[in-house]
Amino acid sequence: MLGKLIALGVATLASEDLACIAAGVLVSRGDLDFAAAAAACSIGIFAGDVGLFTAGRIIGRPALKWRLLRRISESAIDRASEWFSRRGPAVILLSRFSPGLRLPTYFAAGLTGVRSGRLLMWFGIAAAVWTPLLVGASALFGAAVLARALARLPLAALVCVAIAALSKLRQRVLRRRLHAFFCRMTRWEFWPVWAAYLPLVPYLLYLACKHRSATVFTAVNPGIPVGGLAGESKWQILEHLRHAGDLVARSWRLTAPYDTTLLRGLAYPLVLKPDVGERGRGVAIIRSDRDLTTYLETAQGDLIAQEYVTGPEFGVFYVRRPGEARGHIVSITEKQFPELTGDGRRSVRDLILDDPRAFCIADVYVRNVGRASDDVPPAGQRIPLAQIGSHCRGAIFVDATGLNTAALEDAIDRVSKLHPGFYFGRYDLRAESVEALRQGRGFKILELNGVGAEATHIYDPAVGIREAYRVMRRQWRTAFEIGALNRACGERVVGIVELLRIVLRRGR
Repeated sequence: MLGKLIALGVATLASEDLACIAAGVLVSRGDLDFAAAAAACSIGIFAGDVGLFTAGRIIGRPALKWRLLRRISESAIDRASEWFSRRGPAVILLSRFSPGLRLPTYFAAGLTGVRSGRLLMWFGIAAAVWTPLLVGASALFGAAVLARALARLPLAALVCVAIAALSKLRQRVLRRRLHAFFCRMTRWEFWPVWAAYLPLVPYLLYLACKHRSATVFTAVNPGIPVGGLAGESKWQILEHLRHAGDLVARSWRLTAPYDTTLLRGLAYPLVLKPDVGERGRGVAIIRSDRDLTTYLETAQGDLIAQEYVTGPEFGVFYVRRPGEARGHIVSITEKQFPELTGDGRRSVRDLILDDPRAFCIADVYVRNVGRASDDVPPAGQRIPLAQIGSHCRGAIFVDATGLNTAALEDAIDRVSKLHPGFYFGRYDLRAESVEALRQGRGFKILELNGVGAEATHIYDPAVGIREAYRVMRRQWRTAFEIGALNRACGERVVGIVELLRIVLRRGR
């Protein structure tokens, strides 16, 4: 067995992916233990990463004297070193999951001369996260399936490199889009969900071991299916809160085939959204009969029609442990809706690309604007870039936890106790004003999300990645603890197989 483990570690120096796939095959055949195989590959990969970094450190600077590379100045290298010092961890993690980018990234890290201690730690973290996933996927799905999937990744990486090589062209749109790509890689708030949660996996595994269950958090809200992780009905949750009266936005349920007679007499605008959905998918503001007809033509599944509530929008995260007389607000997020102003010269696309933040997700905003990207708005015309309070739909999230007051906490606590079996989750609401919210009045709840929700103030551009992960660890630690307390009281914990079925069914 030891010989096989050593062979796997050495094989990673030739091909990391093939070595991990081979390790997964050996695990599936029972020839190796999963932990041992993953550890052997992780050690080999870490050693290879350190080798690339060392090579960049030793031969990188002398290589700059070659005729081909003489045009790269020392000042450019110094600027790259400063950038790598600030963004290195994010780049290392993302390049680890993008085959084809590892060699140039790790070699460049050595060439720029950044401090090695912190980067080596991130090399280890990246290998420790990536390797078990790859070995496990090979063991579960087989080498052939995984190899075909990985074969597509290098092509995508080569495309990215080719785009980078074209960055010297004087094509403004291309340069800005390339800049946007790197901004999304290095700015926490724009990371995709899978990339944001990968570094959290080791901590979730620790919590699973501590509480002797990987899914005990599904018991955090016994009154909501799966605790509110996936597949829950927003309509049923709103029905539980109906006794809160005017504090909950008026809503109506539409089931296929959709009968809109119950909406007659209601004034536009209205909000339509899927009964089962997340992250703003399928949410639309309906402003006319034509909008309503167009939306229903492509809609699937049960829908919720909701009155359109004006005023500033907030996300309020609430926690109450079983047995506590009173719950607490742990996070408040103000959702801002960016807009631009036309100048009579630049097109919609150019206005977005010229904005210091909007250009990072230009495609999202171009879709949101709902007009041709080459239109030139007249001077002074306001152009809303986002109208849905979802970060992935373009809203800007700002930490507003300082708005919390005893009056607001009392109001949210009273509403929360109306929902049976609710202890942990986030309210999305709109208020008449900031002051009204502080006074615990004049707000309307749009929806309530369970354990699948986040304390969204972590997406504030001013919140760093270290603070964001501190909040996420605390949030999941609390979810596991409350779930364990409810389990001890006899509440049901959803098994991992059943949970996977629910999550996969939601993704269809």
